[in-house]
Amino acid sequence: MKRLVVVESPTKAKTIRNYLPRGEYQIEASMGHVRDLPSSAAEIPTQYRKEGWAKLGVKVDNGFDPLYVIPSKKKQVVRELKDALKGADELYIATDEDREGESIGWHLIEVLNPKIPVKRMVFHEITREAILEALDHTRQIDMHLVEAQETRRILDRLVGYTLSPLLWKKIAPKLSAGRVQSVAVRLLVLREKERIAFVPASYWDLKAFLAKDGSPFEAVMTHLSGIRLATGRDFDDETGRLKEGLKAGKDVLLLGEAQAKALAKTLPDAWWRVSSVEEKRVTRSPAPPFITSTLQQEASRKLGLSARQAMSVAQALYENGHITYMRTDSTNLSKEAIEASRNVVEQRYGRDYLSPKPRRYSGKVRNAQEAHEAIRPAGKAMKTAAELNLSGRERQLYDLIWKRTVATQMADARLLLTTVRLDAGEGDETATFRASGRTIEFPGFFRAYVEGSDDPEAALEDRDQPLPNLKEGDEPECRDVEAVGHETKAPARFTEATLVKTLEKEGIGRPSTYASIIDTIVHRGYVRREKRQLVPTFTAFATNNLLEAQFEQLVDVGFTADMEQVLDDIAGGEREATPYLRSFFQGKEGIEKRVEEALDKIDAREVSTLSFPKWGEYVIRVGKFGPYVEGQIGDERMTASVPEELVPDEVTAASLEALLKAGNAEDRVLGIHPEQEQPILLRKGPYGPYVQLGDDEQQGKPKRVSIPKGVDAGGVNLAYALELLSLPRTVGEHPETKQPILANFGKYGPYVQQGRTFASLTAGDDVFSVKLDRALELLAQKEQKNQPLRTLGQHPETDEPVTVWAGRYGPYVKHQRTNASLPKDRAPEAITMDEALALLAARKAKGKSKGRGGRKKKTTAKKG
Repeated sequence: MKRLVVVESPTKAKTIRNYLPRGEYQIEASMGHVRDLPSSAAEIPTQYRKEGWAKLGVKVDNGFDPLYVIPSKKKQVVRELKDALKGADELYIATDEDREGESIGWHLIEVLNPKIPVKRMVFHEITREAILEALDHTRQIDMHLVEAQETRRILDRLVGYTLSPLLWKKIAPKLSAGRVQSVAVRLLVLREKERIAFVPASYWDLKAFLAKDGSPFEAVMTHLSGIRLATGRDFDDETGRLKEGLKAGKDVLLLGEAQAKALAKTLPDAWWRVSSVEEKRVTRSPAPPFITSTLQQEASRKLGLSARQAMSVAQALYENGHITYMRTDSTNLSKEAIEASRNVVEQRYGRDYLSPKPRRYSGKVRNAQEAHEAIRPAGKAMKTAAELNLSGRERQLYDLIWKRTVATQMADARLLLTTVRLDAGEGDETATFRASGRTIEFPGFFRAYVEGSDDPEAALEDRDQPLPNLKEGDEPECRDVEAVGHETKAPARFTEATLVKTLEKEGIGRPSTYASIIDTIVHRGYVRREKRQLVPTFTAFATNNLLEAQFEQLVDVGFTADMEQVLDDIAGGEREATPYLRSFFQGKEGIEKRVEEALDKIDAREVSTLSFPKWGEYVIRVGKFGPYVEGQIGDERMTASVPEELVPDEVTAASLEALLKAGNAEDRVLGIHPEQEQPILLRKGPYGPYVQLGDDEQQGKPKRVSIPKGVDAGGVNLAYALELLSLPRTVGEHPETKQPILANFGKYGPYVQQGRTFASLTAGDDVFSVKLDRALELLAQKEQKNQPLRTLGQHPETDEPVTVWAGRYGPYVKHQRTNASLPKDRAPEAITMDEALALLAARKAKGKSKGRGGRKKKTTAKKG
């Protein structure tokens, strides 16, 4: 009996092939979904193109039945799967066990229309034991899961395809709205508004440098004459003043700079004594094993990976059989995983570091969807990254997962927290200070894993901050007192890690969607990544204005979380999808009606206009070609483009005035070229400012050079203009080729060039002064990337070289225009000419077969 097993990816297929008999099982990949809603008008079947619902791809007047089509790029995959099915006696659907995987499996059955038995096999790790177990315990497709995923897809289509055209008309073209992405954008915009409204407050305190028996320690001042010193939490973010209800001098003391410095001079000579010592023993327990969101957060904090990068690496680890399924919101660990982790703890750290009894985690995030295990190393061996020969990001992420899993079965850390209060001075001028100490009495799980730290041992040293042995009545030595000024900080912007944490906490989206949410809002121009922060653009503000004005419920955090609960109810068979879709789209407050109202009701200029008190009389509007500032300069109303990199909370009235003046300045004559004896002009163009040699009336086209990105046009002078006009600059002559090496600015920044080889300059290089040796170094590095790893010899038929190269997707052999990947078990340095010729011949033959025409398949649609 021959069995066809279908999975999503080639990597997953390859791993599973290692565990099943080749003659009995054929494992193929569907390359993800084989059907979807039409992505363009060209994909809509001819018979449906005149239907009113065709662009949506959803029959909104006929039970919200979706129209599914096979994308052109998937037709070859479908043909190959149907061919494979012809020789099979059983079909096994082995897609991922979440809703997405269930949906992919259902679509495969619908498209392949098998006449043989179909079995659904599920597993959360790709190991021999798990695969064999899944084969022995198959089930049918869970249609509740399929319907939940289908409902999610329809909801996303209804929101995106209905609201996006409204944004195009009212704000700017090419914008998009999304059921979840719009809520994420709103969170970012609201935080940026808090930062814009923020008014910093200044306050002072003192730090004392003390010693007991020669052992130094520090203490901070907390009270003066029994009144608590004001700290950052006592100030209102929007006024910079003490919060309402706090009376200065009575409830809190607002210490000024002069008073703080005066105290810093007198207190070193005061009488210092310990007034109280408090000790408290506490324990710290290890964090639960990773779920999708916490893995993304830690990968961001520790490894600097974006959510997308973290999931991509995790996907590779899963498909190669190294970790369990990476899209999960369950913290559960199997009995086998707990036993394996406890064995590792005892072997590596000793029995003392083992928790008294196995730890079991069952808590789930809000609206938890899946019933998988947590993310952990696959199998029972708990192999380390080194034992698996992992490298690069895969090694780093696997090591993170391994340590977090092992730590769950380790003993609690035990800490001694000490708080010492000290008085300095006497009578009404007594100053009270506090010193805090922390001693790790037993590190427990800290030995293996500390959240937010790459090095557990270093983290232990940082956490262990003991105080000298102090007792009430002791009189420590005061070595110095320092006045310290503070300024309150605006609320921190979201990072990818903190946004994921917030989305998870509020029940918005699902683990598998967080990475795509962030990627989408960045790609659509709503957000910029800047030093790991997510900075909303002015376009995001305008879009949020419109959505809040007309679709407040749709961007409400609670409403979006409730939608997730509806999808969960559908997945559990507790709710029907069609009534909910009808209410959402066509109901009294449905988005169809709200969009129709918005076309007449929404004032495009109003929602696209942004203003804040700190901007004065100036406003920023978002228009067809991007944001621009508008305001009065003298007697004239002016506008000027706003640079993309301008950060909303850093905008001031002065900066907007400067933009207006610079953007409306007349063409300036910077001076006369000393050799050409022609004027050099600073001009404005549709693509930004530029310098020009000569005027427009001279014969021939005048030389023009754009002002490089990041250079303020207002600061350009004659000297800098002459340097720009001198480009491209000849750096020198290549010692071997004798060709000139040039330096210039290009579309992507400054570079050096020799012939057809271009090498970008780095941040430390200057296009006007880069030397020949540095240019040669950069060009050599670029050339090295363009050289083969090996030359095997001449091809017997063409006498052309056969070479081995390092490629983006792995090493390959090359002859003329034919490339063939090396097998995973063959190293580039070991491949022979005979092997290379065979690989190239096979690749060439495959290319020819792909070029042959085949019978055209009809686009299918789900029956209504």
